[in-house]
Amino acid sequence: MEKKRTAVLFAILAATLYAVHVPLSKILMQGISPAMLAGFLYLGAGTGMGGMMLVRKLCGKGGSAPSLGKRDLPYTVAMVVLDIAAPILLLFGVANTTAANVSLLNNFEIVATAGIAVAVFREKISGRLWCAVFLVVTASMILGTEAGEVLVFNRGSLCVIGACLCWGLENNCTRRISDKDPEQIVWIKGIFSGMGGIAVAGLLGEKLPAATFLLSAMLLGFVAYGLSIRFYIMAQYWLGAAKTSAFYSLAPFLGVGFSFVILRERPEIRFYIGLAVMAVATAVMIWDTMASVEEKGAPEPAGQEGVAADGKGEPL
Repeated sequence: MEKKRTAVLFAILAATLYAVHVPLSKILMQGISPAMLAGFLYLGAGTGMGGMMLVRKLCGKGGSAPSLGKRDLPYTVAMVVLDIAAPILLLFGVANTTAANVSLLNNFEIVATAGIAVAVFREKISGRLWCAVFLVVTASMILGTEAGEVLVFNRGSLCVIGACLCWGLENNCTRRISDKDPEQIVWIKGIFSGMGGIAVAGLLGEKLPAATFLLSAMLLGFVAYGLSIRFYIMAQYWLGAAKTSAFYSLAPFLGVGFSFVILRERPEIRFYIGLAVMAVATAVMIWDTMASVEEKGAPEPAGQEGVAADGKGEPL
C-alpha cells in the first residue's frame, strides 16, 4: 500500500513537471525563438536521459526491456519526424496565445490520438470516451475562437491544435514499439528530434541564443520532458498505465494554475467556460479509465521498469 501511495505521488509529480514547461517556455521566448527552443527542449531531455542510462548501466542496473530493432525502424522514424514538428507548432502557439489557453488546448491530443487509433489502426473505444472526445472538441472550439467571432480560430490556437494532431499520430506510432526499452525510446526522441528541431530553426533563419537561454532551455527540457517521463514510468510500475494516466490528466489544469501564478494571466470569460467543459471531459475520461481497470482487474506490478509513454511524459 505504501509503495502505491508513493507511485501516486510520482504520477502527480510527472504531471506537475510537464505542466510547468508551458509558462516557463513563454518566459524563455524573450531570448530564444520558438523553433530553436523546441529543439533545445528535446535535446535537453535526450541528453539528460542518456546520462541517466549511462549511470544505470555503470551501476549494473540496465533495463530488462528489449531494444529497438530493424522492424521498428518505420515507426521510430515517424516518431522522430512528428516530434520535430509538434513542439515547434506548440511553441509558436505559446508565442501567439496565452499559456493558460495552450495548457488546456493540449487536451486536444486525446481527440487526435483516439481518432487516428480508430480510423487508421481500427481500434475500438468506449462510449464514455467518445463522450469525452466530444466535450474536448467543444471546449477547444470555445478556447480557440477569436473574441466576438464564431468559428474563427486565432493563429496561436490553430498551432496548438496542429501540434496535438502531430502528437496524436506520434502516440499511435510509439504505441507500436511500446514493448521496447522506454528509456531508449525517450533518448532517441530527445536527441534526434532535438537536432532536427534545431536544424529546422536554422533553415527558418533563427539564430542560436545566448548561452544562458540555451542551458536554461536544455535544463527545462530535461525536467519537463525527461524527468517527467521517468517519474511517469516509475508510477506505472505499481499503478499500471490506466491509473497513472488518470492522475496525469491533472497536467493541463496544473498548467493553467502555473500560468496564473508565474505569468499573472487573467483570461476572459470564455476561457473559464472552456475550462469548465474541459474539466467535465477530464472527469469522464478518468471515469472511463477507472471503469476499464475494474472490468479487467487491478494490474500487478510490471516485470520491467518500462510501460508505454510518449516523448512529453504523457500517456499513450
